[in-house]
Amino acid sequence: MLFGRVHGTAVCTIKIAGTEGLKFLVVQPLNRKLEPVGVLQVAADVVQAGPGDLCVMVRSREAALAMPEIRFVPVDLALVGIVDELNVQPDGTFDLVMKNGTTRFT
Repeated sequence: MLFGRVHGTAVCTIKIAGTEGLKFLVVQPLNRKLEPVGVLQVAADVVQAGPGDLCVMVRSREAALAMPEIRFVPVDLALVGIVDELNVQPDGTFDLVMKNGTTRFT
């Protein structure tokens, strides 16, 4: 999985079957320190992200299988989650404590 920050929307005039109604966003890939890595890319949006959102992305087959209705769509990059909170631990350390909290889904 990768991190990415949404920069804007990509507009498509012609779409392949299975991608109709799917939103495409322009995303900047990020490293674990949230620094830009590489060039801007276009990703299929499954989670209704918006400009400025920090997102979790998947590539290749996982991206193709992430689409909501059709089982396999020729997509190479997809946004599959929006990051609400990020806590990066120093290398070699980890925290197994589950924090109490609620989400809109609980």
